[in-house]
Amino acid sequence: LAVHVQTSRALMVISLLLGFFGIIVSVVGMKCTKVGEEDPVTKSRIAVAGGVLFVLSAGLCTLAAVSLYATQVTYEFFRESSVPINARYEFGSALFIGWGAASLTMLGGSLLCCSCPAEVRQGQQYYRQSQASMARQYV
Repeated sequence: LAVHVQTSRALMVISLLLGFFGIIVSVVGMKCTKVGEEDPVTKSRIAVAGGVLFVLSAGLCTLAAVSLYATQVTYEFFRESSVPINARYEFGSALFIGWGAASLTMLGGSLLCCSCPAEVRQGQQYYRQSQASMARQYV
């Protein structure tokens, strides 16, 4: 096969593997699971690590692979050749599905990255009233 096809294939396999690891790390980092640490700050950091795996590795690898192949198709389409125009490759639905998948993966990873851990607050956040309010006294 051509070099750009082999490169796209390798990037997609890497994207699948890193996406799988991103799913595993994200599930461990969810607050609703009992796997791993019980500390909510640590769980949030694990979820952020899963989001980074989704954005940087799975999303960008998929986007690079699909865009590399689309660039090669565009180059071959406009190049002067003996192949008639109706027999040349065009963008197929797989390219658009790949771009959509890369976009959704990066969006999901960025949403996971937004679950940054909050600082642990010491002390009481809400104060109780020591006296009954005036509205309750007149009722």
